Amino acid sequence: MISNKNLARTAGFCYLIVIATGLFSEVFVRQALRVSNDALTTAHNIQTNEMLFRWGFVADLINFVVGIPTILIIYHFFKKSNKIILQIALALVIIQTAIIAVNLLNQITPLLLLSNDTYLNTFQQNQLATLALLSLNIQAQGYGIGLVFFGFYCILIGYVIFKTNAIPKIIGLAYAIAGICYLINNFTMFLSKGFVNPLFIYLAIPIFFGELSLCLWLLIKGIDISKLENKR
Repeated sequence: MISNKNLARTAGFCYLIVIATGLFSEVFVRQALRVSNDALTTAHNIQTNEMLFRWGFVADLINFVVGIPTILIIYHFFKKSNKIILQIALALVIIQTAIIAVNLLNQITPLLLLSNDTYLNTFQQNQLATLALLSLNIQAQGYGIGLVFFGFYCILIGYVIFKTNAIPKIIGLAYAIAGICYLINNFTMFLSKGFVNPLFIYLAIPIFFGELSLCLWLLIKGIDISKLENKR
């Protein structure tokens, strides 16, 4: 049997992998290679850095697989004191994972379009490049939809942490704020003409701080089980 401390550390380690793979795929792959409103340059970047683009896809797959034990371990610790809230949170994050996982088909589609296979010869290169960029734009919106569900998950988990005291209240508050920032960020994108999101640069900091603080606390300190037992 794994001790509660080691179980919490496992959740923290898995969460650290989730954060690292998510940052790599989004910042160093998608944002680095995609050029807004320039399909030909985007296509050139993908073809020139094909292996990097493939690693970005694999990183996202790892992200979703490794994220599952993190979510279930958190559910395991808090379910008896806040069962209904935790069940709602679990349902939300399952929906989020399913949406973004299926949405990865849009992320890998550019590799198919730009593969130079003979069946694509009926298309001109600029047409294939346009379709590739369109696929990445659809992927970005699908990712945003998934993060709306994750935002609500963060708010609920942050609330539970704040109420139970098994983890410092400030971390629960920071995690809930991260969830609110996710919602503001993505609804701003959906409601803006051209899906422009000028708030992202400001919202990214509290999001990163909220998630990383919970991750590191689980990894280093764990969860105070006695506080949870007193709540039962």
